[in-house]
Amino acid sequence: MAGNTSSPGTGVASKLLAVLGAFDTDHRSLTLSEIARRAALPLSTVHRMVGDLVAWGGLRRRSDGAYVVGRRMWDLGLLAPVQSGLRQAASPFLHDIYAATLATVHLAVRDELEVLYVDRLAGHASVPVVSEVGARLPMHATGVGKVLLAHAPEDVQTQVLAGLTRHTAYTVTQPGRLAAELRRVRRDGFAQTNEEMSLGACSVAVPIRTTAGRVVASLGLVVPSLKRDRARLVSALQVAAQGIGRSVST
Repeated sequence: MAGNTSSPGTGVASKLLAVLGAFDTDHRSLTLSEIARRAALPLSTVHRMVGDLVAWGGLRRRSDGAYVVGRRMWDLGLLAPVQSGLRQAASPFLHDIYAATLATVHLAVRDELEVLYVDRLAGHASVPVVSEVGARLPMHATGVGKVLLAHAPEDVQTQVLAGLTRHTAYTVTQPGRLAAELRRVRRDGFAQTNEEMSLGACSVAVPIRTTAGRVVASLGLVVPSLKRDRARLVSALQVAAQGIGRSVST
């Protein structure tokens, strides 16, 4: 993901936001110099602001001198409606799915051109899972992402299809092939991946709809294989998604 190349405003707030905006999924740990470069701010300004953020708890300084996002930012993010309302409504259903499958369970929403993981329960099976709560991953290589992409506005689909990146040898990077897959997702009501984000991990996911029919999130599972249990997993996910959808709509 590209850094912040735009010129920040002159106000204190805009500079502070530029400092925080230097961090993203590809830059989770940054030195002062790296923050200054990515925020396009003088090192002296960044030094002062980072000190204030560390004191407040928004950033944390590691033993190697680099900075990472602090717990205070995470606590603040949990107050956002997409986090608090959806997570609260979905929580009992996620635990039911986990108890029935012992697989890693994901709850996700679309954040512009990426999928944002709102909640996650880690499964018992030894499956490589790269997601974590608060992480953003490409929609085209994840089960929950494909569901959200299939129901995204046309301009979002066009942008994603124009920039498909390969993560494993099995990632779908042909726009025509992915477009056909998205049509199947809308037709069949679920999406799946086979080692497209990480080797040894397959996923299946379904949309979460409000009572009005609008797709607001996606619910998925990560398992070693989908060869035998796909129908059972899809059915379990759909029952849970319907319950979450009713809870979100009320």
